[in-house]
Amino acid sequence: MNNSSHPKQSRFTLPNLLTSFRFVASPLLLWLAWQGQAVMFMGLLAVCFLTDVLDGWVARLTGMISEFGATLDSWADVTLYLTIALCCWWLWPDVVKKEWLYVSMIVASCLLPAFAGFSKFGCFTSYHTWAVKLAAASMGMTLYVLFLGGPAWPFRIAAALCLMAAIEEIVLTLLLPEPKSNVRSLWFVLNPSSQHRR
Repeated sequence: MNNSSHPKQSRFTLPNLLTSFRFVASPLLLWLAWQGQAVMFMGLLAVCFLTDVLDGWVARLTGMISEFGATLDSWADVTLYLTIALCCWWLWPDVVKKEWLYVSMIVASCLLPAFAGFSKFGCFTSYHTWAVKLAAASMGMTLYVLFLGGPAWPFRIAAALCLMAAIEEIVLTLLLPEPKSNVRSLWFVLNPSSQHRR
């Protein structure tokens, strides 16, 4: 908005740099997984998850929220989650085979909303709904539980949350006349007047 007259400056912000870290880290995550370095992989992955939390928080705190940053964040998330799926297959193939249905649900939750967005708008959507944030946080935490030898049921619940969040995103794409960033939930689209009550 204020930065629209300075598009070049608005792209090199701290939030966007935090987001870009996930792009840079993805090839390194792949290399660590290929080398069988599970501990280092998990450590770097934790840093990636941390940047995913921090970029939005810093953007809101500093007033550096932008359409470019929202789109960049969505691309970074999809890149990271697809990288995670491949890395986990290399590092823990037996666990992935056993949980293939839930792993597939998470992969589908990344790809299907993107496909819907491109089909309707010709671009990548970046809604960042509350449901997506909850699903991403639960997936990140339960991934460690699963691959460090814990029970599988938390990961399965997280996979279901990811799929439900993806369905909400697809419905948003079907309802909205044009792409929109940072849509809190389907409720606020169906009840626009509720946004002004806070």
